[in-house]
Amino acid sequence: MDKNTIIGFLLIGVVLFTFSWWNRPTPEQQEAQRRYYDSIAAVEQARLNEELNAVEAQHNPFNDLSTLSDSARTVQLESLFGGFAQAVDGVEETVTLENELVELRFSTKGGRIVYARLKNYQTYDKQPLVLFEGDESRFDYTLVTASNRIINTGDLYFSIVRGNAPNTVIMRLNAGEGSSLDFIYTLRPDDYRVDYTIRGNGMNGILSPMTTSLDLNWEQMIRQQEKGRKFENQYSGLYYKFQGNNVDNLSELKNQEKQIADRLHWIAYKDKFFSAVLISEAGFVSTTLDSRVYEDSPYLKKMRTVTSAPFDLQGREDSKLTFYFGPNKYNLLKAYDKGFSSDDKLNLDRLVPLGAFVFRWINKFFIIPIFDFLGNFISSYGLIIFLLTLIVKLILFPLTYKSYMSSAKMRVLRPQVEEINAKYPGQEQAMERQKATMELYSSAGASPISGCLPMLLQMPILIAMYMFFPSAIELRNQSFLWAQDLSTYDAIVSWNAYIPIITPYFGNHISLFCLLMTLTNIVYTKYNMELTNTGQQQQMPGMKIMMYMMPLMFLVFFNQNASGLSYYYFISTLITIIQTISFRYIINEDKLLAKLEENKKRPVKKASFMKRLEEAQKLAEQQKQQQQQKKR
Repeated sequence: MDKNTIIGFLLIGVVLFTFSWWNRPTPEQQEAQRRYYDSIAAVEQARLNEELNAVEAQHNPFNDLSTLSDSARTVQLESLFGGFAQAVDGVEETVTLENELVELRFSTKGGRIVYARLKNYQTYDKQPLVLFEGDESRFDYTLVTASNRIINTGDLYFSIVRGNAPNTVIMRLNAGEGSSLDFIYTLRPDDYRVDYTIRGNGMNGILSPMTTSLDLNWEQMIRQQEKGRKFENQYSGLYYKFQGNNVDNLSELKNQEKQIADRLHWIAYKDKFFSAVLISEAGFVSTTLDSRVYEDSPYLKKMRTVTSAPFDLQGREDSKLTFYFGPNKYNLLKAYDKGFSSDDKLNLDRLVPLGAFVFRWINKFFIIPIFDFLGNFISSYGLIIFLLTLIVKLILFPLTYKSYMSSAKMRVLRPQVEEINAKYPGQEQAMERQKATMELYSSAGASPISGCLPMLLQMPILIAMYMFFPSAIELRNQSFLWAQDLSTYDAIVSWNAYIPIITPYFGNHISLFCLLMTLTNIVYTKYNMELTNTGQQQQMPGMKIMMYMMPLMFLVFFNQNASGLSYYYFISTLITIIQTISFRYIINEDKLLAKLEENKKRPVKKASFMKRLEEAQKLAEQQKQQQQQKKR
């Protein structure tokens, strides 16, 4: 790509941006358009509500009950609900279970959890961190009675029975004549887990004799808990684990529905830093999962699960499940697998996105242990990131030094390369010029590739860091210098106006750590290009512009990301600049050139790669000569 092509693309981009900006609607036009679409939506919603009300009025079993006498109403309720008729009427009450970490509220309407708060965490605006409350969550079962009537536990009232165990409550759905369906909740001490047991008492004649499982419907609205909605949305999703070790998830960025026939061990509604997880020892079967993305709403997503959980109608065996309402903290989730075999492990630590394959391995066995070790002695996470960066750079120092030495060899050989370029000018002598250059490098003991390999070996660590910092809950609400929260962006300039192209990708702010990272990358790029220029870059004028475009692209990609991540890359690049300048003054290039000249006097032992490269060049040269002869 030459200079004119790049300039052309830039001009096209400027024209498109200017056209979009010039033709944007005024605020008055935007408001009028919004009112227009709102009015259409209101009319459509009213029409749908009328249709839904008509359908509900047709099928609602409670329609005409209010006009009946008490005795007639009782007979009708028993016909519709069987043994559960007495649970149709009631008053909603709540009971609270709490420990040092979690506060949970249970409602007699449906016998479900209606409120979950994590005591040790707050939202980005310093409000209590509530995962859900009231109608933001739904959890009910579909029951088929012995008379083949279909009822829903969400419509029925349970009674509260205090359990014998501490921090235990029993929600009892009475079915008459000593029969009942119990939901038993036990909040573990100093834990985010809630044991959830379903126990049937005398349900054999109440529910259908064909009942072997209970159909479950679980819905939850995912609240926005963090300042950076874009990246919080990207890290929020519906995750699930198959019986075994495989963990999968629905798309975080678009609406998706999926039907799963295989048995699932757990299902999780995951936010960026917190999750609500439902775990079954026996597993869930015939599962339908659904995730819907919201825009311009206090909620990020709506997640829904329709599945079946095993149930013993005879009451000989309880159905045992477990809720987890807590943070996505790697060490905490990993600790739940201690003492279990590989097949029985929960693998809840997969809720923490540490990357795949080698990147996750680097985070698990290298980054996280160092990060946690430093956290045991240092309270400032800004200082921890700084020390972590120093340790990583120290470990990578041999690779950095080798990369610089390769660049230094290429630099001192530059005059000889320019002589070769002068000896074989023009495109028609490109093969001879390349062959002579490779022979020079081979005889002197230099290789252009040797400088690239150390950089490639460092890439897995850089990518692992990219995955680690945005998902590290330890950085949440931790301040450093001007950054109030290292887990999200550190805006120094903000605006409210929507700017086409800019707002969707860059955001309505400028992050200072991201800006510093970009500036240091530009300085390093300029210095490194001057340092490693071998003369070939003059033949590719577009390359210089492309090298400067990369830091500017980083500015766009990282501006809305975690400031802790930008801070790490800023410090890392700064250390690299210092190392490069130090190498320049420490290494004597005259002595290096003399050593390379001495290498020329020795017999050349070509590597297999160089041999293959020369053979490929000879073959290409022969083909070129044959083509020229044919033209003659």
